[in-house]
Amino acid sequence: MSLAVNMDAEAFNLSLPYWKLKEYKKGEFYNEYHNVCKHLGFIIHGVFRIYRSDDETSEEKNMLFFSERQFVASYTSFLSQKPCNYFTASLGRSLILYIHIDSLNLLYKESHQWERFGRYIAETAFHQLMANTEGFLFKSAEQRYMDMMNQHPDILKAVPIYHLASYLGIQAPSLSRIRKRLASK
Repeated sequence: MSLAVNMDAEAFNLSLPYWKLKEYKKGEFYNEYHNVCKHLGFIIHGVFRIYRSDDETSEEKNMLFFSERQFVASYTSFLSQKPCNYFTASLGRSLILYIHIDSLNLLYKESHQWERFGRYIAETAFHQLMANTEGFLFKSAEQRYMDMMNQHPDILKAVPIYHLASYLGIQAPSLSRIRKRLASK
């Protein structure tokens, strides 16, 4: 974790009392709709998704995936400390290290390196959301699929195709055609 912001061991060690380990089962929520996200997690093993469920149709729309060695949070809620408008859930057995927002705020006051870490988290969240938005505006479904595979290389093993299709904004049969076309190249 500390490599992303060139944090030295002394600064990182300040955080050791605050990190907790938690195992998630398939479908277990990291954060629920209308709850405030109070934790930042680091995924050791597993995949999480952020999604919204349509109130009228109950159709789920996937927004983001988080996989191993990535941070997971309902970022808008986490950064603003206001209720979130979506769910964050584990797609299978997952293991994370997590830290409470209050502990992070204490670390920000104690260390400039932790302040840089906070900036890194905010910038990473912004980058993920902008890349996703720009993907829908400027890229084909096939390009978005390839981007997803580059960002999450093991995702096909952990995520059902209908979730991947929802994330890409297409139907599962269209995703199957894309995968078949790419496999034949």
